Amino acid sequence: MDLLNTLVDKGLRREPLSRAEALAVLGTSDDELLDVVAAAGKVRRHWFGRRVKLNYLVNLKSGLCPEDCSYCSQRLGSTAGILKYTWLKPDQASEAAAAGLAGGAKRVCLVASGRGPTDRDVDRVAGTIKTIKERHEGVEVCACLGLLSDGQAERLREAGADAYNHNLNTSEATYGEITTTHTYADRVDTVRKAHAAGLSACSGLIAGMGESDEDLVDVVFSLRELDPDSVPVNFLIPVEGTPLAEEWNLTPQRCLRILAMVRFVCPDIEVRIAGGREVHLRTMQPLALNLANSIFLGDYLTTEGQAGKADLDMIADAGFEVEGTDQVTLPEHRVGGCATQESAGCGSHEGGGVCGSAGETPPGQARTDLVSVRRRGAGTDLAPNA
Repeated sequence: MDLLNTLVDKGLRREPLSRAEALAVLGTSDDELLDVVAAAGKVRRHWFGRRVKLNYLVNLKSGLCPEDCSYCSQRLGSTAGILKYTWLKPDQASEAAAAGLAGGAKRVCLVASGRGPTDRDVDRVAGTIKTIKERHEGVEVCACLGLLSDGQAERLREAGADAYNHNLNTSEATYGEITTTHTYADRVDTVRKAHAAGLSACSGLIAGMGESDEDLVDVVFSLRELDPDSVPVNFLIPVEGTPLAEEWNLTPQRCLRILAMVRFVCPDIEVRIAGGREVHLRTMQPLALNLANSIFLGDYLTTEGQAGKADLDMIADAGFEVEGTDQVTLPEHRVGGCATQESAGCGSHEGGGVCGSAGETPPGQARTDLVSVRRRGAGTDLAPNA
C-alpha cells in the first residue's frame, strides 16, 4: 500500500503524520492487518530494536477515590468488589516492587487512587521511593498520584522519582462524558508540571469507551504535542460495578490497528501496552509486540493480568528480548532532554485502552470470563503475580 510506505518513511524520519493518514490506518481492513503490523513494526524496530521493556505496578492505596471516572473500578460510587486499603508502608511497597524486579521489570510504577496527593502524601511517597531505591540499585521509579499542585513534582524528583504518569485518557471533546469531577485541562496541566520539574513525562489513553476514530486520533495528536517520553495504551477493562461495565467494543484486530496508529504518530516514543491486553488482544498479544516496545508485567491495579512467566515466554517465543537495566530505552536524540535515560510510566487508574469504536465486538462475544479482580499482591497476604 502506498499509504503504508509513506507512513514508514515518515516514521523513520520522525516526520509528523496528517490526521487523514492516522484515520486511514484505523480504517484499514482485516485483510490488510498484517501489512499494517509489518509496516509499523519497521518503525518500532528502527528506534527500539527487538527490546521489550518490562514495568511493574504497585498499588500503594486502593479504592475509595472521590473522582467519578467512569472507566475506573476505584471511582466514587463503584460497587466493584475490589481490594480496598490505605497507604502501604515503605517496607511493604518495597517488598511488592521486589517481586516485579525479580521477574525482569526495570521500572516500578507507584500508583495511588485519589484526586491528587496532599503534601503529606508526597512526603509519604518520597519515603517509599527512597526505600525502594536504597534496596534496588538501578531501578527506575515512576509515580502516578493524580493531579499535582505547584511544587509537588519537584519534591518527587528530589526524592528520586524518575518519571510521572498522568494519562489524558480520551479526547478533549468527549472528556466531560467520562469524568465530571475534574477537567481535561487539569490533566494537561499535570503533565506539563511533570515536564517542567525535569521528570520523564508519561501520558497515554484509554480506548474502548465508545469513542470514535476521530476521538482516538485527537487524543494521540494531543499526546504527541505534549511530547511525553512514554505513551501507555490501555484497553478498557469493563469491570462489573462501573458505568462502562457493558462497553465490550473491542476486537484483537481493532486493537492492533490502533496500536499501529499510535506507533506511526509517536515513532520514537516508548509505546506501552497497558491494562486490558489479555482481555482484548488475547492470543494476538505476540503480534502487538511488533508495535509496542513496552508492557506491564503481571497484575494491574485492581484486576489480574497474565502470569509473569507467561509474559516472559511470550516475549521469547515471539523473537523479542527483555530490555536489561544496562540498556537505554529511548533513542539517543530523546535522551538528552530527559531527566532520566529511560522513558516509562504507569497507566493511571485501571485498564483503559487503545481500542476501538463502539459496536466493534459482535453481540454475545464479550469475554467477561477474562476479567478477574486482583486478590493477591499489594494489600493482601498472598504473593504477587510477577
